[in-house]
Amino acid sequence: MTVRLRDATPADVDRLCEVNRVAIETLGTEPYDEHQIAAWKRGVDPELYPIEAAETHFLVAETDERVVGFGWMKPEADEYFTIDVSGEITGMYVHPTAARNGVGTRLLGELERAARDRSVESLGLWASLNAVSFYRKHGYETMGEQALEYDDGTELPVEEMRKVL
Repeated sequence: MTVRLRDATPADVDRLCEVNRVAIETLGTEPYDEHQIAAWKRGVDPELYPIEAAETHFLVAETDERVVGFGWMKPEADEYFTIDVSGEITGMYVHPTAARNGVGTRLLGELERAARDRSVESLGLWASLNAVSFYRKHGYETMGEQALEYDDGTELPVEEMRKVL
């Protein structure tokens, strides 16, 4: 599978939502129950993707046929982190048909490179439980536990992780 990385454009939003939902319903089912998966999927909204925001670096992974993954980094971490980090990996998703083929590794590597280019000293992220082993493999350490809370009160446990660059 030949995969290219490129900057995301507003025209990608519908495909990003599709990849996000399919990844959630396929890759997230082991650690989370049906109610949590449903809330997580309902939370996918085109407004979530700050593609044109100057403060983000947003990438798409694609083949000749389709988008197979995406991720974005912000060189200044938001205040929801309870740990000391300078930047953040805000989101990263890979389509299940491309999972375990190096797509996530390439996306993460490029986002980390972009962070280093911006003099980011450390990156934080909130990893879904199904993604924790992936991030650990790439040098991230669990610093604590958090929960994403959805409008209906459903909580999705995640791990707050950090990597010093």
